[in-house]
Amino acid sequence: MFDIKTVEIDLGGKTLKLETGRVARQADGAVLATMGETVVLCAVTAAKNVKPGQDFFPLTVHYQEKFSAAGRIPGGFFKRERGATEKETLTSRLIDRPIRPLFPEGFYNEVLVIAQVLSYDGENEPDIVAMIAASAALTISGVPFMGPIGAARVGMIDGEYILNPTNDQVKEGDLDLVVAATGNAVMMVESEAKELSEEQMLGAVVFAWEASKKVCNAIIDLAEQAAKDPWELDLIEDKSATLAKLRDVIGPDLEAAYKLTGKQDRQNAINEARTKARDAFADLEQSDPAQYLATLKLVKKLEADVVRGAILKEGRRIDGRDTKTVRPIEAMVGFLPRTHGSALFTRGETQAICTTTLGTKDAEQMIDGLEGLSYQRFMLHYNFPPYSVGEVGRFGAPGRREVGHGKLAWRALHPMLPSNEEFPYTIRVLSDITESNGSSSMATVCGGSLSMMDAGVPLKRPVAGIAMGLILEGKDFAVISDILGDEDHLGDMDFKVAGTSEGITSLQMDIKVAGITEEIMTVALAQAKEGRAHILGEMAKALDSTRGELSAHAPRIETMSVPKDKIREIIGTGGKVIREIVATTGAKVDIDDEGVIKISSSDVAQIEAARQWIHGIVAEPEPGTIYTGKVASLVDFGAFVTFMPGKDGLVHVSEIKNERVENVRDVLSEGQEVKVKLLEVDQRGKVRLSMRVVDQETGAELEDTRPPREERPRGDRGDRGDRGDRGPRRDGRGPRRDGGDRGPRGDRGDRGPRGEGGGDRGPRRERSDRDDGPAPEFAPAFLNNGNDD
Repeated sequence: MFDIKTVEIDLGGKTLKLETGRVARQADGAVLATMGETVVLCAVTAAKNVKPGQDFFPLTVHYQEKFSAAGRIPGGFFKRERGATEKETLTSRLIDRPIRPLFPEGFYNEVLVIAQVLSYDGENEPDIVAMIAASAALTISGVPFMGPIGAARVGMIDGEYILNPTNDQVKEGDLDLVVAATGNAVMMVESEAKELSEEQMLGAVVFAWEASKKVCNAIIDLAEQAAKDPWELDLIEDKSATLAKLRDVIGPDLEAAYKLTGKQDRQNAINEARTKARDAFADLEQSDPAQYLATLKLVKKLEADVVRGAILKEGRRIDGRDTKTVRPIEAMVGFLPRTHGSALFTRGETQAICTTTLGTKDAEQMIDGLEGLSYQRFMLHYNFPPYSVGEVGRFGAPGRREVGHGKLAWRALHPMLPSNEEFPYTIRVLSDITESNGSSSMATVCGGSLSMMDAGVPLKRPVAGIAMGLILEGKDFAVISDILGDEDHLGDMDFKVAGTSEGITSLQMDIKVAGITEEIMTVALAQAKEGRAHILGEMAKALDSTRGELSAHAPRIETMSVPKDKIREIIGTGGKVIREIVATTGAKVDIDDEGVIKISSSDVAQIEAARQWIHGIVAEPEPGTIYTGKVASLVDFGAFVTFMPGKDGLVHVSEIKNERVENVRDVLSEGQEVKVKLLEVDQRGKVRLSMRVVDQETGAELEDTRPPREERPRGDRGDRGDRGDRGPRRDGRGPRRDGGDRGPRGDRGDRGPRGEGGGDRGPRRERSDRDDGPAPEFAPAFLNNGNDD
């Protein structure tokens, strides 16, 4: 029934298996990729015809993680997979970005790529497996795909590169880098790093590229066994004559338009040139609509020729800059009065308002994924409204592009965050793009860094980002810094680098053409370093270090640790105690399994009240310490005072005042607040307290002016003399005998039976015979020396 074809290779010490012919046989191409116990199915289908009037390539990629893959049931009300999560969206982009440039120009058939995680072992990340499976499925499908591509993840521990590291190795190491590449060129790079050098980053890219080549060869081996017949494509029509005619009509207009430095003026001039072209070829609109659309698409080709030629031949860019100059920068902090931190970052015609909000632990983002529930204390959200580019469009939930740009900025800033122990806050950075003409994601990095510093987040170092571009014609190339939107669209590479003065924290690269060499990447990284240093300098003019204090509107968080065996006492039965602390003080209290407690409130007094309460629960009474307590109960001989939560002590009547107190209730009342000094905790845990040595108004300790009691010597007390007649007994037992010699007891005779159950005990012996007389008759044999007589 099944015609199964498989290929296996070793990839970083793990076996990668590609299989086709068993599952999803009705798709144009389907591959089951396995690494360890992680299994991903990718199926590719393509429309056989182009929709009428379509003039773009409709490629759609969907990546989905099935909870059953990890033996879990989805949370929520519906208990099934629904909309794409952030990770699924980002992985879909990871697949889309490297394969999109590898479809031929003019191919407009709709293509759908679906990758589904069927099994996950918790060790081998499914995103790399899905990228490989998608490449293999496209390669064997017969669809005109100029691949295959391979993919690899690289980590770094102790300066050594690790191919396809585990999740634990990524967290432990200094790098998380993903590369997609063909056998001839790198197509995509996505990474997060802990301030690595340009040389280390480039070495990691090359290291991953070499591994990707092995994957490409394995996919080719699979295609040789199972590939379908390739589609026949129509011959590309020679459009040189049409292009020459179009150049005569609007060529000078486009050259003049691209000499205008203002974006809106330039766009207006370009739109006028396009209108002129439509009018010039209006006769085709009725006679040959397809040819008419194809001719108008050539306007973009003319625009590219104008822009690229000026950069390569003259070194002049659209806005008049040279290839290395960064646009003017204006940065300011404290832009918004009520936010915890804010910044307005403007670079040329790109602008971002970034705000930072600080929260407590309960504001962390809960993520429900294949690994189980996890919590994220740092969030960065990026918004790109239509007005930022002067357009009318959809406004609402973020799209894939916004999710991807936000994650890039997140990766750039994340390595510089303080640890949870150093700064126990949940952090949310919001970036609203208000103007855009190139690299708004890097503006988000710069603005986000400034806004966090303005909020008092102790970043290790400020972070800045810059977008680089590339123009490549044959062996001639030009690397350009701080690219504009048009330079991005018309260029050959989008190369974003973010980092600090010490190294790179994030690198993203998307390449649209083959032929990007190691030399070109080296030049781009070096030029990006210069631009990044310049931007950091401009940012420092606004704020060069983190503010020493938090905003007055931000919550304060105090951290304290308690012994694990005290956690139960702080929480109380059913949470009674901790709820009482929160309700009474107004502060939020969070405690974890390790005994780390976070107390938060915007009011410092509330934090201190909760801290003192908790301290009272866990602290042990210390002799000599002065406490403030409340009278719990009164007794004739003193008062019991609750001086610590759950701990009472006795203030004896003699310790209430220096002078004599006849009645305790004349001085104290239940519920009265008093200040006491702990005198002693005896071996039984009884606590002695004193009020008389403490100033009841100030709580200061007073000098003990009462003379100490004189202790009588406990030695030989001598002859106490005749005690005399002490009077009648109080219990009515008759007169006392005198205190003289009581004399011998004498023979007390037979006392008779001892009562019920007493039995006959026999006659009493003389007391004088007790020490050396014979044993009584009822004594055991061993006391009679064995004599029964």
